Amino acid sequence: MSKEYSRMDRVGELIIRQLAKLIQTELRDPRVGMVTISGAHVSKDLRHAKIFITLIGDELAIKTTIAALNSARHFLRKELAKHITLRVTPELTFAYDDTAEKGYHISKLIDEAAARKDE
Repeated sequence: MSKEYSRMDRVGELIIRQLAKLIQTELRDPRVGMVTISGAHVSKDLRHAKIFITLIGDELAIKTTIAALNSARHFLRKELAKHITLRVTPELTFAYDDTAEKGYHISKLIDEAAARKDE
């Protein structure tokens, strides 16, 4: 019993690949540093895509980068439309993906609990 790979997932992966290239090569905003696109959630009608990014930095750097990407979303959408063939290019929204930080925090809590157990 195999899980079906939906069109939303395929479009999301395509958007991730193309946006990564566009941000690296075409986006000239100095507020955007080393950004990694960690995922994309595409709506069922393929008209909206929420792009999750990760980066190294403090809270101010994260907010600044998210604001810069959200202000450049129309440019990125236009460039994305040139590189992918879809009837409608999704509206882009950028958000910070904090799952790595949450994972680190949970791992730290587990290590602390294990250390207390050994005492």
